[in-house]
Amino acid sequence: MISLSIKDVKLFMSHLLIKDTFDSFFLSEADISTANNFTINGNINRDFFSNEEFEALENKKYSLWKMLRPFCFSLIKGNRVPSSMKIIFLLSDSQCNGILSAIDTSLTADDINGLFMNIRYQNGQLSIITGSSIKIFTLDKSIDKAFDQYVCHFLSAAGIAFEEI
Repeated sequence: MISLSIKDVKLFMSHLLIKDTFDSFFLSEADISTANNFTINGNINRDFFSNEEFEALENKKYSLWKMLRPFCFSLIKGNRVPSSMKIIFLLSDSQCNGILSAIDTSLTADDINGLFMNIRYQNGQLSIITGSSIKIFTLDKSIDKAFDQYVCHFLSAAGIAFEEI
């Protein structure tokens, strides 16, 4: 787990809300406070979809950020910034498998509940905290370290400046 401070909030928000930079992540949860408080649960409502639509979904549990980004953008756009915002992203199974295959570990995809990127905006500051949820007890922290490196590389590749705090 690492904590990162984003140096250019405006640039990051552009990547988050306007560009497709984060579109491959699944949304676990979003809380946006403007004139009202909005909470979005990223869990898919199975009853909303036909059988064919549901089977076509890449992930049967969470919605992709690209599906919810326009809605979140509509809550935030305007002349005033939100008073606070929290967004929790979850890596896809294929992203997790990619990280697992790149490291020497006894952990498997079945051992991992999720790899999370917690984004928090408050008082003009934006931070990201990484986290992992592992189903089994292990002293092996290689997945945490690899995920931290993945997030740092992802942000750097997008041109988003940050510093570890």
